[in-house]
Amino acid sequence: MPEREMVSVFLGLGANLGDARKALEDAVTSLGSLPQTQLDACSSFYRSEPLDAKGPDFINAVLHVKTRLNAFDLLIACQAIENLAGRVRPYQNAPRTLDIDVLLYGDAQIDSNFLTVPHPRMRERAFVLMPLSELAPHLVSPSELIHVRSQTVQKIPYR
Repeated sequence: MPEREMVSVFLGLGANLGDARKALEDAVTSLGSLPQTQLDACSSFYRSEPLDAKGPDFINAVLHVKTRLNAFDLLIACQAIENLAGRVRPYQNAPRTLDIDVLLYGDAQIDSNFLTVPHPRMRERAFVLMPLSELAPHLVSPSELIHVRSQTVQKIPYR
């Protein structure tokens, strides 16, 4: 059987409980270490106020990886990394130690009970669009950035 082609994937990372920056740094390392996966780039980290939720500010980033994992296996791997970081899901939009979203999986259009790609709300969130535009400016239009400009998002210095 021929080896599966690498797929370009963008992942959204966020955390707002505990040491959020360390949680994202550890997640980048873990995601880059997944089998059949290579880390291509990580955006700057951004601080953002919770959107449609309460709690401390989030630290967010977008990661670009290339993988041979199918979208569902990648999702399972992401959820395992979240669980290792202490992620619990007591209610929708609850504060979290780590959140990893599959934003884009190549050109795939997936709509299942477990995974929707492209991520259904990514175009409404400055904390996704700003770091995504840093890595792949061709994927974010100027009008999309204008649409989310009222959301407070600030690039934070590295370390």
